[in-house]
Amino acid sequence: MTDTLAYLYQTPQATGVIREQMADFKVFEILPFQFSGEGEHLILHIRKTGANTTFVARQLARYFKVKDMQVSYAGLKDRNAVTEQYFSIHLPGKPNDDISDLKIDGVEVLSHTRHNKKLKTGALAGNRFELTLRHVTDTDDLQKRWQQVCATGVPNYFGEQRFGINGNNLTKAAEMFAGAKVKDKKKRGFYLSAVRSYLFNQLVQQRIEQQGFDKVQVGDVMMMAGSQSVFLVEELNEALTDDILDRFNRHDIDITAAMWGRGEPMSSGATGEQERGLAEQFNDYCQGLEAFGLKQERRRIRLMPSNPDMQINGDTVTLTFSLPAGSFATTILRELLQYRDASEQLRNQGDSPA
Repeated sequence: MTDTLAYLYQTPQATGVIREQMADFKVFEILPFQFSGEGEHLILHIRKTGANTTFVARQLARYFKVKDMQVSYAGLKDRNAVTEQYFSIHLPGKPNDDISDLKIDGVEVLSHTRHNKKLKTGALAGNRFELTLRHVTDTDDLQKRWQQVCATGVPNYFGEQRFGINGNNLTKAAEMFAGAKVKDKKKRGFYLSAVRSYLFNQLVQQRIEQQGFDKVQVGDVMMMAGSQSVFLVEELNEALTDDILDRFNRHDIDITAAMWGRGEPMSSGATGEQERGLAEQFNDYCQGLEAFGLKQERRRIRLMPSNPDMQINGDTVTLTFSLPAGSFATTILRELLQYRDASEQLRNQGDSPA
């Protein structure tokens, strides 16, 4: 679903392999708050290898003898990786937190504490990544691109994981829009999210193809750094242009694109025409999202890695960087090299990501 999307810096010259080993793809959750140390929710900080998030959640529910809905987590993490993340288990009236006999394949409990609230989906500041790229054919080109990416960012595309194996989530969404019943609330959410993400990716690609990815224009909706607050660019006189471009170049504000749902997009001018044209081009998708009650939202079209670092050892490259919640490390990688995902064979055999 992403292999045909436009590159910002043209097609990479280097090739390489990712996830040749589980430890080549490490992810560490970053929470925006600290735990209270007391309350009805037991918080487990775990390191998992070769296990997806939903599997671990089900195993925790069985261990603690609670319903699946009483186990929650902030974000889904891939099975084919080493990831550190948090789970909360609602255990009111059960103060005994002895978990010495807790054993789940591929799971190590790093620490545990109590909190007065459950972990909610999306309650993340972001994720820290440590990625090892192997058999890289042109480390000089990769290094130059890395410098570009760190300076100016990449398109904030949704990654392949969002669409399921062979785009299956989009297929299921189309069936759902045509009347098929999906009882599982989480699956419905996956399918709706896949459609919304696909439409967003199309808008970003159009912006790149029109050479407007980094050019602010009247009608754009800008988002403030570190928040979801937005404002419409209604005019651009000389003073406003200098101010907005300065803030854009300092990454204080970003151009956004529509995350489709009910209502009219906030954008106007050429940007508004482009987004409303999307609704005509993908009428079934847009109407389906609206019918399921999703509302218009905005998402940044630029993704910036923070605290970046690169280490090169022969044809092996290790990258470390942080990304805000809801973004994809593979979106960074696709601008750096043409990579082969060694775990893809497992996925095609039915080993779905989390």
